[in-house]
Amino acid sequence: MKWMITLLLLFGVLSVVLAVGIGPVAVAPVTVAKIVLSKAPMLRDAIPITWTQLDENIVWTLRLPRVLLGMIVGASLAVTGVAMQALVRNALADPFILGVSSGAAATATLGMLFGVFAFFGTYALSISAFLGAAATIIAVYAISRVKGSINITQLLLSGVVVAMIMDAITNIITLSAPNALGLHNAAFWMSGSLAGAKWGYLTLPLIVMIGCMMVLMTRYRALNALLLGDETAGTLGYHVSRLQKLLVLVASLLAGVTIAVSGSIGFVGLMVPHMARLLVGSDHKRVLLVSAPLGGILVVWTDVVARIVIAPQELPLGLLTALIGGPFFIWLLKRKPRI
Repeated sequence: MKWMITLLLLFGVLSVVLAVGIGPVAVAPVTVAKIVLSKAPMLRDAIPITWTQLDENIVWTLRLPRVLLGMIVGASLAVTGVAMQALVRNALADPFILGVSSGAAATATLGMLFGVFAFFGTYALSISAFLGAAATIIAVYAISRVKGSINITQLLLSGVVVAMIMDAITNIITLSAPNALGLHNAAFWMSGSLAGAKWGYLTLPLIVMIGCMMVLMTRYRALNALLLGDETAGTLGYHVSRLQKLLVLVASLLAGVTIAVSGSIGFVGLMVPHMARLLVGSDHKRVLLVSAPLGGILVVWTDVVARIVIAPQELPLGLLTALIGGPFFIWLLKRKPRI
C-alpha cells in the first residue's frame, strides 16, 4: 500500500511538471522545475537564471495555477465520489447525484449573462456558483428528511427533481440571453474548464479538500460499516443518522467548491473510486488515499488533451471526461446490472 501511494505521489509531481511544459509554447521539464524551485525563498539564490521572462510568465502565471487547480479539482471529485457511493450504497453514484451541479449552473449563468452577482468583483462567478450549489443541497436535504433522519430513497429522488427544476431555470436564463458571446461563455463554463485559473482560486478548494479528506479518513471504519446496511452499522455502534448527515455535508461542500472554480466536470467521481478499488480493494482507508492522487492525475492529463487537441482553441474539459466516462459507466451497468 505504501509503495503505491508513494508511486502515485511521484507520478503526480511528474505529471505537474510535464503538463506545465506542454502547450503552444513548449517549456522543457528541467526549465519548469528550475522556475518553480526558484520561487522557494531558500533556493532563490541557489538556482542560476537560464530561462527567459516569457518562460517564467508562461510557467508561473499561466500554466502552473491551472495544473495545480486540476490536481485539486480531480482529487476533490474523486473523494466526493467515494463519499457519495458509501452514503447511498450504490456503485453508480457520483458527486452530482444530488443536483449540486444544476444549482451551480443556474446561478452562474444568471451572473454571467445578466451580471446579477457583479458586486462580488473578481470572484463573482465562483461565489455565484457556490451559492447555487449550497441552495440546491439545502433544498434536497430538507426534502429528504423523514422523522429527523435522511431517507436515502427520498434523497436520491429529491436530488433528481431539484436538478430538473434548476436545469429548467438555467434553460430559461439562457434563452433570455442578451448576447451571443455571453451565451457561449456560459455554455463553455457549464461544460467544465480550468481556463482562467489563478493562484487566488487555489486556496479555498485546497483547504476544503484537505479538511474533508481528514474528516473522512478518521471515519473510514464507519464508511466500511455503512456499506453493510444501516442496521448492521448501528449494531456495530455507529450513529447512522449522524454519519449520513456528515457525508451529505462533506460531499456537498466538496462538490460545491469544486464546481465554483471549474464548472461541471462529470464522471471523474464515478470512475476514479472504482479504479482505486480495483487497485487496493474496498477498504475506505485505502480507497480514499488512492482516489485523491488518481483523480488529480486524471484531470490534469485530460486537461492537457483539452488544451492541445484543437490548439490554439481548447475543448471544455467536461466533454472529454464524458467521452471517457460514458463507456466506463456503460461497462459498470453491464457489470452491475442492479442499480
